[in-house]
Amino acid sequence: MTDLPIKPEEGAQELKAHFIEDVEVNLSDYSLEDYVSFIIFWVLGVVVFAQFFSRYVMNDSIAWTEEIARYLLIAVAFAGAPIAVRKNTHIHVEFFYRFINRPLARMFSTVVDVLRIVFFSYASLISFKIIKLMKAQYMTSINVSMSVIYWIVFAGFVLMTFRAIQVLVRHWRQGYSSLNHLPDFNASS
Repeated sequence: MTDLPIKPEEGAQELKAHFIEDVEVNLSDYSLEDYVSFIIFWVLGVVVFAQFFSRYVMNDSIAWTEEIARYLLIAVAFAGAPIAVRKNTHIHVEFFYRFINRPLARMFSTVVDVLRIVFFSYASLISFKIIKLMKAQYMTSINVSMSVIYWIVFAGFVLMTFRAIQVLVRHWRQGYSSLNHLPDFNASS
């Protein structure tokens, strides 16, 4: 037991001070791909819930939900990937950039930016070629061409290419990329 009595209103004020913060909402960081991936994600959620409900509650699974959920998962991935490119949050190795000098780090990060653009451009080209091949293929459960899925993949790669070009331009204007904006440990030596 404690010797000091605690008043309930003091405890509530203390909790309020520690847990409640006013956070400013900034919608300027969101772009078209954010909203598109958000909508696709919730459509995927509804389809998966319908699959779960029909299978485990109604004991009679809806045939098309599993296939459509798979394609919606692909769509949400390719609608969301340009967000990661725009924010420069794709996985990359920062370890070596900490131990090399800034000009060399900037050169390496520029090479990475250019290679990223080349990769996304090439992937766009390949996915466009696949669209033509998949026009004759149809989904198993519904009568929709598989080329629809590849159009989404193509659009995702094109948007990733566009966002990667924007990131490259932003890095050049800043004079650094996020990779070599790290502290320079070699400056003191």
